[in-house]
Amino acid sequence: MDQILEQARTIYEGEIDFKGQQLAELLTYALLTISGIIAFLAGFVTQNIYQTLYIGLGGTALTFLVVVPPWPYYNQNPQPWLPAKTGKSALDGVSIEVDGKKIS
Repeated sequence: MDQILEQARTIYEGEIDFKGQQLAELLTYALLTISGIIAFLAGFVTQNIYQTLYIGLGGTALTFLVVVPPWPYYNQNPQPWLPAKTGKSALDGVSIEVDGKKIS
């Protein structure tokens, strides 16, 4: 049961990595281009603007369903992040300089 809840939480949080963003962008361009070409050709052959619009809208909806949800294959290469520091120790060793004056 914990494994199912963990998967649901991962999907709900919507995390994708950098390669997943690249894949989503590529899929967006490819699916919209292919559906646009198919819509144009179908409309040109049948001389029906409504068919062109419906095919184009269907391709857009398909692209939306493929790209927008954070599917697990968009997070196959997650970046390891440093753990968060808390309290006063979070600023130890950090020096900030503004207009030549150090601020601690």
